[in-house]
Amino acid sequence: MKTAVTLCRVPEMAAGPFVFHDELENSFAKAKACGYDAVELFFAGPDAVPVATVRELCERHGLGVAAVGSGAGMVKHGLSLTDPSQEVRRGALDFILRMVDFGAQFGAPCILGSMQGKWGGELSREQALALLAGSLATIDRAAGEAGVKFIYEPLNRYETNLFNRLLPAAEFLSANGLKNVVLLADLFHMNIEEADLAQALRDAGEKVGHVHWADSNRRAMGSGHTHAAAVMGVLREISYQGFISAEIFTDGDAEGAARKTMESIRRCGE
Repeated sequence: MKTAVTLCRVPEMAAGPFVFHDELENSFAKAKACGYDAVELFFAGPDAVPVATVRELCERHGLGVAAVGSGAGMVKHGLSLTDPSQEVRRGALDFILRMVDFGAQFGAPCILGSMQGKWGGELSREQALALLAGSLATIDRAAGEAGVKFIYEPLNRYETNLFNRLLPAAEFLSANGLKNVVLLADLFHMNIEEADLAQALRDAGEKVGHVHWADSNRRAMGSGHTHAAAVMGVLREISYQGFISAEIFTDGDAEGAARKTMESIRRCGE
């Protein structure tokens, strides 16, 4: 299976679960040295780094782009697709559509995580889901026209109250006819919300389009209690063809965590 490692260049996200935070040249070099096929990019926005710069680094180091994250839209700019303010929602949708276009330059999908927002206060769950569905319909069309998928990530209950588990999210995508939107199965979030990680992946099936390979404590696999072999077995069972990406805390040893993650992926894939 294809492997990727997260690379973050957003100062406001420096404490997040991303492996490499170095200057781009160093991060790309380290990703290659640790044996990864691609990088998963978290930038401040679609114009933060020139497309030509990323393309040149990919070519020089023999790496692809697995996905681009949109989290800076929330963390840096306070944008959400389900914000009570129409102006904020418009800004969020514009930000994501531009990130879709940015990622498409490399054949890479954009990820929607924290920018999905949540319901509460003056916004009911039904209203929030209607807003989410409307925005995703627009994004779905844009992704299709750009020739890429779009990745929706169910998060744990402490980060959103929209969708926390894979199957309800998959059913939501299907019910709204979102053909170009797939799911991100983040094993850390799943360890909090799913009763059985392997069964959850099996139930979501072909809707699984990206995987974040993290142990139960959000560190490199082998640091917690996730049954990694069972997870990998189901990914093979459902004929998963996407990336397995390291989005983890590193405890100050980024290269060590990256190598430990790669070792666990290879070991489970044997």
